[in-house]
Amino acid sequence: GRAFVKIDRWFPSSQLCSACGVVDGPKPLSIREWTCAACGAVHDRDINAAKNILAAGRAERLNACGGTVSPAA
Repeated sequence: GRAFVKIDRWFPSSQLCSACGVVDGPKPLSIREWTCAACGAVHDRDINAAKNILAAGRAERLNACGGTVSPAA
C-alpha cells in the first residue's frame, strides 16, 4: 500500500522552511538547528528536511495522478 517516489537529488530539503516555504540558503553540516528569518520558526535540520522530503514526494505523486499542487499560503 505504499508508493515509492523519487525526488530531485538537489532538492534543498534542509534549506527550505517547512512552515512557510522560504529557502534560507546553504548551511554547514555543523548547524543542527536554525531559525527561519521569514517566519521565525525554529527547525531541527533533520526533522525539517524529512518534512520537506515527505511533502515533495506527496506533491510529485499528486502531480502524476493529475491533481493540482500549489505552494502553501
